[in-house]
Amino acid sequence: MDFIKAIESTFTNMAIVSSITSTIFIILLGFYLRKRKTFGETFGKVLSKVVLSVALPALAFTSFMQPIDSETLTQGMNVLIWGILIYIIMIFVTPLAYTKYPKDKKDVLAILTTFGSTTFFGIPIVGAVFGPKGIMYSSIFNIGYRIFLYSYAYIKMSGLKMEAKNIREMFLNPIVIATFAGLILWLIQDWAPMVTVQQALNGAVVPDGGTVSVAFFRIDQTALWLFKPLQYLGNLASPLAWLSIGATLGSISFKDAAKDKTSWYYGINKVVLIPLLNLVLLTILTVTNILPVSYVALATVVIMMSTPTATVAAAYAISFDRDALLASNASLISTVLAVVATPIWITILEIIKHMGLFS
Repeated sequence: MDFIKAIESTFTNMAIVSSITSTIFIILLGFYLRKRKTFGETFGKVLSKVVLSVALPALAFTSFMQPIDSETLTQGMNVLIWGILIYIIMIFVTPLAYTKYPKDKKDVLAILTTFGSTTFFGIPIVGAVFGPKGIMYSSIFNIGYRIFLYSYAYIKMSGLKMEAKNIREMFLNPIVIATFAGLILWLIQDWAPMVTVQQALNGAVVPDGGTVSVAFFRIDQTALWLFKPLQYLGNLASPLAWLSIGATLGSISFKDAAKDKTSWYYGINKVVLIPLLNLVLLTILTVTNILPVSYVALATVVIMMSTPTATVAAAYAISFDRDALLASNASLISTVLAVVATPIWITILEIIKHMGLFS
């Protein structure tokens, strides 16, 4: 398929177009409602807490409620390996982009560039575009992210040794618990006690769908009364996250942040160069068959890495007085750029798909 046909195919795919417009329109709605003061000053923070403590854990767990096969297992493990390798690579690479800055500022900018808002910003978009498989890959990818965010990033920003409270926060986070619970259940389902049930499709029993043997804990088939509430909560993640992003943008002075040229330079690095680095390296690894990934796995990683500043990373900068103003400005600018860049990345990825570069 040639380049022009690939573009045409992308923009006539209503699933992709509607995912992009949904993201933009709901973020703009949150921005508008905040500017009109329909949403109060703390509304964005409240929404984000609901998303992080309830909706995203439900989304992560239910994404693993699907059959396991050799291809998906291989892709999941490759995503896990890459999710660890890429952060090791970026720890050494990102400081090179800021060599002209003083050491303290260089360290802060490198950390902010390395760690994006993959959980709050990335997963809802991946889920909207690629569905449960994309969510599953993004949850697996985030394992490496959380390991380095709560260890390396904390130590680097604080200048202290790793504390027990950070280890607890890493492992007792609801999203981490849901991810590991779902991942373990997904991996062991072929060895678990099986039950035969009438097959369910998309959360509804199909009268003529026949029967299927599944692990007893596959609640999408064995306990719809439990799966459906979790699915409803998971479905809230995207719209609530986008409303929160819009409300947050509506609460901050973009004019003041826009005066900081360093924040713009950082923002371009974060939402353009970092995902491009992942795209290039994963393409090479796939072509050489060293660490091959599917299109959905590739697209999931690229979108996750095109996200703006991680909230935790910015919080480290503010808490430890490491260029707090720069971190705040960089967070805002990168969020605005990510809202613009994400639909572009989705389009580029769809064009790559239609050109047959990935399976």
